[in-house]
Amino acid sequence: MATMARANSGPAYPERFYAAASYAGFDGSPNSNTKDIASRFSNDVALILYALYQQATVGPCTVPKPSSWSPVEHSKWKSWQQLGNMVSTEAMRLFVKILEEEEPGWYSRASNSVSEPVIDVQMNHNSNVEPIIENRNSFAETKIISAENGGLMETQDKDVVSEGLGSIVVYDKWISPPVIGQRPKARYQHGAAVVQDKMYIYGGNHNGRYLNDLHVLDLRSWTWSKVEAKVVPKSVESPSPVNIAPCAGHSLIPWENKLLSIAGHTKVPSETIQGKAFDLQTGTWSVLNTYGKAPVSRAGQSVTLVGTTLVIFGGQDAKRTLLNDLHILNLETMTWNEIDAVGAPPSPRADHAAAIHAERYLLVFGGGSHATCFNDLHVFDLQAMEWSRPTQQGEIPTPRAGHASVTVGENWFIVGGGDNKSGALETVVLNMSTLAWSVVASVEGLVPLASEWFNCVRNAAMEIELLHADQQGMVERCK
Repeated sequence: MATMARANSGPAYPERFYAAASYAGFDGSPNSNTKDIASRFSNDVALILYALYQQATVGPCTVPKPSSWSPVEHSKWKSWQQLGNMVSTEAMRLFVKILEEEEPGWYSRASNSVSEPVIDVQMNHNSNVEPIIENRNSFAETKIISAENGGLMETQDKDVVSEGLGSIVVYDKWISPPVIGQRPKARYQHGAAVVQDKMYIYGGNHNGRYLNDLHVLDLRSWTWSKVEAKVVPKSVESPSPVNIAPCAGHSLIPWENKLLSIAGHTKVPSETIQGKAFDLQTGTWSVLNTYGKAPVSRAGQSVTLVGTTLVIFGGQDAKRTLLNDLHILNLETMTWNEIDAVGAPPSPRADHAAAIHAERYLLVFGGGSHATCFNDLHVFDLQAMEWSRPTQQGEIPTPRAGHASVTVGENWFIVGGGDNKSGALETVVLNMSTLAWSVVASVEGLVPLASEWFNCVRNAAMEIELLHADQQGMVERCK
């Protein structure tokens, strides 16, 4: 693999990381002075530096979620927890990379005063980085390396030209990675989910025909393959297999070792929401048997995983009636409950986006009715069971429906969508703590990203947004 990027001069790893951590204000204790760090960096940067420092020095997050209600502590815990099984060396690399982007000359300013911090925990040394000597100067060789969890080591610079599958070519820009294998046929209103280092897509609409095929994209080799799924019988007494009907407008949620397909339109509509589960270990589909009063069947709803529950909002039923009801499915008891909320809910809508913040607040943005598209933001407090409509800050995105979204820490990325006249060209991000919007990337012309009804998911090891776009069966990625 060839690269055209090289780190700045300085010590090799892990010494370079120690120097960067000390310079940034981390003293080696689990509770470094976050206030001092936050005063030097933005909230988002301080959080990710904290998480990467913990990952590098302690390892994956195993501490329980904070019991007290503190937005700061919850955000710190969530940022660390979302790094998953990222290896120590990768966390070190990313820590230094982010610091160099924030303060490019940090090492020259710190070289005469920074000493290695005292670390009171055992390091997880699995370094794949070897120093190279050039003109008697030591450089950390810049490579893209497959990590234990299927992620890839990052290079030091923003602009990197690399050869080979999985290479990071650009930064803050959408690109099409070099996928191989048999691509799924073009579709929209499908479901997509990432489990470890694989992205699964299921069902969707192809030229008006509903689909029930399942495909997987290996995120390390960028190889597509079709999953030959089996169907389990209804019961011992009824050995005939269950009918896994083709569907579109459903939601695909990873849960334990399964993929849950919730709701969606079928050729023969059902009266209530139907769910099915794909077992990733046995490769079999089965019907979800639920209890309680199930919601009316629908498509274009949002389904958000919160702890051990799914929160379902809105959508459009088989008679094209728009909905704004709110339901919860407890995944441990498989019991439905309708939420009797207070406050003014969002107007009935479908094809909106929803996200959870601090395991408490459900955010709903945009969507459309039969006559118009929205750019309003609503928040539902899952503890108080109350709707509110907060004031948005920054440059509020244009009205849109059919957009895709993904959360990375406190940031909620919104991609694509449209208003029945034109597609949205900008990838925008909402800081869920400050409710401030900003634009992070933009595309031009008639491209799949500026369209409706596609999916956006995240590879946790790399914090990359992956897009399986509609119509052309393409994959895009943005770091």
